[in-house]
Amino acid sequence: MSLADRFADWRNRLIANQDFQSWAVRNPFTRGVARQKTKATFDLVAGFVYSQVLSATVESGLLEAVHASPVTAADFAARSGLPEDGALRLLRAAAALDLLRVRADGRFSLGEAGAALLGNPAVFAMIRHHKAFYRDIADPLALLRARTPETELSRFWAYTASASDTDAAAYSALMAETQALIAQNVLAAYDFRRHLTVMDVGGGLGAFLTAVGTAHDSLNLVLVDLPPVVKLAEAKLSATPLWPRFRIEPRDMLNDPLPQGADLITLVRVVHDHDDGPVRQLLASARKALAPGGKLLIAEPMAGIPGAEAMADAYFGFYLWAMGRGVPRRPADLQKLLQDAGFRHIRQLKTAQPLLVSAIIAS
Repeated sequence: MSLADRFADWRNRLIANQDFQSWAVRNPFTRGVARQKTKATFDLVAGFVYSQVLSATVESGLLEAVHASPVTAADFAARSGLPEDGALRLLRAAAALDLLRVRADGRFSLGEAGAALLGNPAVFAMIRHHKAFYRDIADPLALLRARTPETELSRFWAYTASASDTDAAAYSALMAETQALIAQNVLAAYDFRRHLTVMDVGGGLGAFLTAVGTAHDSLNLVLVDLPPVVKLAEAKLSATPLWPRFRIEPRDMLNDPLPQGADLITLVRVVHDHDDGPVRQLLASARKALAPGGKLLIAEPMAGIPGAEAMADAYFGFYLWAMGRGVPRRPADLQKLLQDAGFRHIRQLKTAQPLLVSAIIAS
């Protein structure tokens, strides 16, 4: 056992002792740390309630209401259809989470966290989508006993060529809505100007390629996705100025060979949605499809990133389990998969918001 492990075991035995906890709260030198740890522990206990306050805040239109003008409980009750005491309960809860701020006159206005949410409309789409996730995870141990559970998420993310137009439209729209911040981070992390043709595999409605094509007007753009998805993408993209630069390729990326010739292939939030077997197949297919000297770019939330541990292993760990496939991987895990597929030059890119997305380039 390492010295660090022995120290951690000793420290945690001490912290678990009730007498030590009582002493730490009373001692002026340890009181501040003890209170912080107590709050952090309670936040873990109360986290589900906090998420439901956030959901109610979004669904009721509360943030938009207070952004327009500060409100009283009576104001918001009239707007939302809630009883006044219910409206006040939600207003105070949202203020406690910094979504709102209580003004000197007692009215409620936008808080700092609420302002940050309003600046990221993609987060609203995910918050609304989480209702299905919460139902799937209501009994987490039962969920963990079934590696391929029959869940709402597994039905929602129906990545099959036979998916209905309705199903394809639902999950494609959600991916498109949440793509803007991802694209910004990737564009800032990697210079696309060195390439001629970018092929986005699993590219949905083309939101990522649209961002890339808008930023770099010399690039040819190839979108690959399942037939029901690219049908929707074509209808959407054909009305945009970028359409003459697009080529649409209906393919099942896990079963069909990928189109040849692109000198950059991108997999944006694709790899972590699949288990190792399909990923090995996909990476080998991408390697074969690349033009000589071409590169593969993987961009997604990754495990083992300092400051993003909870997002990767707790949030995405359970989300992907509820989907019935996929795993949050560390950069070293992806490097090994890439090497197995024949890639030799692999490096991690620095992104501005690694909590949202990390990136790896390989050739």
